[in-house]
Amino acid sequence: MQRAPGGMTLRQKMAFSHLTIEFDDRVLTPRPWTAMQSQWAAELIPDAPVGRVLELCAGAGHIGLLAVSLSNRPLVCVDLNPAACELTERNAEVAGMRDDVEVHCGDLTQVVPSELFGVVIADPPWVPAAETARFPEDPLLAIDGGDDGLEVARLCLEVAAERVADGGHVLIQLGTSEQAHRLSSESCSTPLHLVEIRDGERGVVARFDRVA
Repeated sequence: MQRAPGGMTLRQKMAFSHLTIEFDDRVLTPRPWTAMQSQWAAELIPDAPVGRVLELCAGAGHIGLLAVSLSNRPLVCVDLNPAACELTERNAEVAGMRDDVEVHCGDLTQVVPSELFGVVIADPPWVPAAETARFPEDPLLAIDGGDDGLEVARLCLEVAAERVADGGHVLIQLGTSEQAHRLSSESCSTPLHLVEIRDGERGVVARFDRVA
């Protein structure tokens, strides 16, 4: 990542499907292959229960923005990092969707609006803390998933279980199918049930549905 004169962060742009996404080194560089999660969400949204789409751990907002741009529903983005929230707002504006995108910055267990969502998208950090040194270019906040890589993912599923409507869908991006199955075994007491896992280029996306 280059720096502007004076050490300021230099914002960059990249194509993410048909969107132009701005980012800088305060957030994880958007990965093109994560568009699979957006496209899967877009497939589910038309028949999902009424409600906005919720994106947890939004980063630059690219996954959620692409999903709703393909399916025409309003979007709520949540991230702990103020820089991510700033960039999501900017990317929504560039995409011409600012009026349909609401951004909340803070702890995802506290700032998610009290409403039911038809679809929840989450891209939490999933790298075990002991392995984060393998990715020195990535911001630690964006990749550190705690001891087993699932600390933030568990919080995402807890929030999703409370906020997704009956018959709604949760798509969560993880590192491996083993992580997805572990989350599934831990969430057996919740109304979320693992339905499908799709392999991506460098990770997996797991679909959990809420059963009444």
